[in-house]
Amino acid sequence: MSNLSRTQSVRKHVLETRGGVVASQHRVAAEIGAAVLAAGGDAVDAAVAVSFAVGVVEPWMSGPAGGGAMVVWREGEQQAHSVNFGMRSPAGLDPADYPLSSDGKAGDLFPWPAVEGDRNVQGATAIAVPGTVAGMELAHATWGRMAWKDLVLPAAELAAKGMLVDWYASLIIASVARDLAKDPDAAAMFLDDGVWPKSAGWTAISDIRLDQGRLADTLRRIAEGGARDFYEGDIAVAMAADVQAKGGSLSQADLAAYRPVLAPALKTSYRGGTIHTARGLTAGANLVECLAMMEAAFTPASAPDGTSYAEMARALSVAYARRLREMGDTGEAEGSGTPSCTTHFSVVDRHGNMCAVTQTLLSVFGSRVVSPSTGLLMNNGIMWFDPEPGKPNSLAPNKACLMNVCPAVGSKDGRRFAIGASGGRKILPAVLNLTSFLLDFDMSLEAAFHQPRIDNSGGGAILADETLPQPVLAALAAVHPVTAPRRTVFPYAFACPAGVLRQDGMNMGCTEIMSPWGDAVPETEGA
Repeated sequence: MSNLSRTQSVRKHVLETRGGVVASQHRVAAEIGAAVLAAGGDAVDAAVAVSFAVGVVEPWMSGPAGGGAMVVWREGEQQAHSVNFGMRSPAGLDPADYPLSSDGKAGDLFPWPAVEGDRNVQGATAIAVPGTVAGMELAHATWGRMAWKDLVLPAAELAAKGMLVDWYASLIIASVARDLAKDPDAAAMFLDDGVWPKSAGWTAISDIRLDQGRLADTLRRIAEGGARDFYEGDIAVAMAADVQAKGGSLSQADLAAYRPVLAPALKTSYRGGTIHTARGLTAGANLVECLAMMEAAFTPASAPDGTSYAEMARALSVAYARRLREMGDTGEAEGSGTPSCTTHFSVVDRHGNMCAVTQTLLSVFGSRVVSPSTGLLMNNGIMWFDPEPGKPNSLAPNKACLMNVCPAVGSKDGRRFAIGASGGRKILPAVLNLTSFLLDFDMSLEAAFHQPRIDNSGGGAILADETLPQPVLAALAAVHPVTAPRRTVFPYAFACPAGVLRQDGMNMGCTEIMSPWGDAVPETEGA
């Protein structure tokens, strides 16, 4: 039985504007992006600024030392593009260094066999080659209008001040304090005396800030010297040396060789509309697969009902079974066979250009390792690989990671939206839920984000919002056993989405209603 109030109501209001809008999991990052739009920047310029800023104010979710993907909509071309900046395993990685344990399944985000000492989950041995900075560089070079320096420096200024540790930050830090204490540099940044979580206190107004001075220096170097400094310059040298000193295999050569991939987005028709998703080893192809199954399985009623939710759950069951069985980097081109604590943000500018960007360190706090020379919290992308040999996604050197990210841009009847979510394997179900609400039932953006969701991300069990009507819960129970949790601030039973929508020249945005930090900010507020 839950201890939580049954009378409390939480809502977020969606406002319309002719200016651009940024929807991010952290309001401060959204404000920085909105200021870029107000200064005349493109949606891509705003996305670059938000990418670096959110890595400072939400450092355990993403940052320069992570990876991800984005879908970019260009209004003038009427075309969508995919930028994949996923992480890769280092060329010097040896799978023999990750022996299987007798402890059963891994304890984090994937159903892989456990590895001795969790070497693929935390510590320097879990660090993959990061791609976020290169992805932002490629998008900016292709579509950006403002100077790179002006987009990165706001994040450096945030880091120089240090992230404010409020009650929510205290909660997140406390949830992983035991593991952070294992790395002296992570402990120095996030813990007091190397043990206790930095805390805002219960009733006090917090003025505690993280010491992110070294990160500020690194961001200034990226701003002044460009992204190549991160991959080929002094930052690369320092980062690789730090990781190797802690036992990892990331090298300068790995960083210098990294390249993101720009390609046309995956495109599919659905219910008279169109969906564009990210290519590569993302969940984009799985979203396309789910939509095809749903379109064939039912005709929408006037509102989501037991049939629509049940068919969504069935589609997810099929997609996840095949995803975990067949998908991985086999060295072949993407085809029909083509799993985080993450952040997502969506941007629309006043001209109708859009970006849906999902970026991640993978687990919360990534590898729980900080590079002392750069102040960067490092990813644990190696956990994305199946440590058992002989499978498409088996761990191997110089191999792309299989990501859960699923940014998408959709349109129908004059409306266009950009959406995505954070939450590991829960991302695809969240994006599918929202796409169905918007295209099957023509919901407003505000209604779609407040509509109860389900999650069926593998494992033969369904999570369904407890506020769903009993007939819907019964229909879901006919598919798989159902657990009906509350939608809460922490922990999240469901993924944490963010999206923007444009209709008749008016723009709007919304974020997960339970997120205390997430917000949609119009450019007039960022000015």
